[in-house]
Amino acid sequence: MNAALILFALFAAVAADKIPDFVVPGKCPVVDEKALFEQQKPNHPSFAGVWYEIALTENPYQLLEKCVRNEYAFDGTKFKARSTGIAGDGTMMNRNGQILPMPLGEPHLSVDYEESWIAPYVILDTDYENFACIYSCTEYNFGYYSDFSFIFSRSPSLSDKYIRRCEAAFSNIGVDMSRFTKTVQGSSCSYDSLGSF
Repeated sequence: MNAALILFALFAAVAADKIPDFVVPGKCPVVDEKALFEQQKPNHPSFAGVWYEIALTENPYQLLEKCVRNEYAFDGTKFKARSTGIAGDGTMMNRNGQILPMPLGEPHLSVDYEESWIAPYVILDTDYENFACIYSCTEYNFGYYSDFSFIFSRSPSLSDKYIRRCEAAFSNIGVDMSRFTKTVQGSSCSYDSLGSF
């Protein structure tokens, strides 16, 4: 579904007082995106590779529920993205997309997956080798916003010290950690059968 249609549907829902649960009153938190982006941009090649989803906040656009594995291939300007995992009905699913600089020059990346719309993709914290804390926030008219958060790991599990790094990063911008749910990973997942690029 294209972005204009999704935004039209969202605005129509707001106007009709049928606001989706993930759209809440208020504004996106203040994040020093420019400083983060300037620091991270030279390291984008190091962000490429496989990332496993460890936890996330409620996200109706994340169709994968278990064994979520993201593979990013960097071409020098953007990442080709492929996410694999198990959907809510128990079937294996692939989703393709890209992570690229914002088209209007905002100082952060954007994520653009099939069956979704382009949204901000802010790396709040990462060491590139173990963990990444990802945040996306979009403001709408009528004084509403929606935000989504993810904790990623280079392996299907993540040690507590890295989870605490993400907890600190999210807490610093006011994201309530009780909103997160763990993503099933590990021995019940057959990552080889999910494939790769």
